[in-house]
Amino acid sequence: MKTTADQNEIANFAAMSEKWWDERGPMAPLHRFAPVRIDYILQSVRRRNQKNPPDEMAMGQAPLAGLRVLDIGCGGGILAEPMARLAADVTAIDATAEAIETAKAHLALGQLVVDYRCSTAEELAVESDRDKDKFDLIYASEVIEHVTDRQLFAEAIAAMLAPNGTVVITTINRTLPALAFAKVALEYVVRLVPAGTHDPKKFVKPAELRAEFGAVGIVFDDLTGFVPTLAGGFRQSGNLSINYGASGGWG
Repeated sequence: MKTTADQNEIANFAAMSEKWWDERGPMAPLHRFAPVRIDYILQSVRRRNQKNPPDEMAMGQAPLAGLRVLDIGCGGGILAEPMARLAADVTAIDATAEAIETAKAHLALGQLVVDYRCSTAEELAVESDRDKDKFDLIYASEVIEHVTDRQLFAEAIAAMLAPNGTVVITTINRTLPALAFAKVALEYVVRLVPAGTHDPKKFVKPAELRAEFGAVGIVFDDLTGFVPTLAGGFRQSGNLSINYGASGGWG
């Protein structure tokens, strides 16, 4: 089977697997990035009119209740657990076995349910029943810049997306500012993540992402940037030059 998995990338993340829930360790940027990613995912679901109009959500209703959600490249579960808290039926996959074991161990500390599996998107697509095993929401956050075959990745997502489903991708733009911040600054200046975590050649321009998913029928009708805040977190922005999110569904 053709695969999107990059063994070098898997080895890099396997070496960091015990640090997934250390908010001061190599995964610190992902923890700081988590709140704005969750907000963007929820906004995308609302915008696609899948479940719970805004007034119900404002009243405190579980915003993802009744939705089947797939987290691709879940790592240690930094996003999968919040999605489960929001009442989603979550399946979370990662190609790194060590990350899945860490995710399962952390999940056991709480009262949540997540179906963690060591798998790639294309493997899960083949295993799934194409008529029944569809997902209402599929997201891959900070993942696509690590895969070897983005078109195959898009095809696998399309094979598992429900008719009215939502797809959310967050990733890094291939620009000079992204190279300076996501590669040079984080890896070599402040050394917040290990050297070699990112390959700038795999960073993805929005036009490329739209074209690749458009080829399988998925239209990204929203692009939103994410920029750092003075408080150390991130906020949504119209600036797509470093990190950005893309969301949409069937055209």
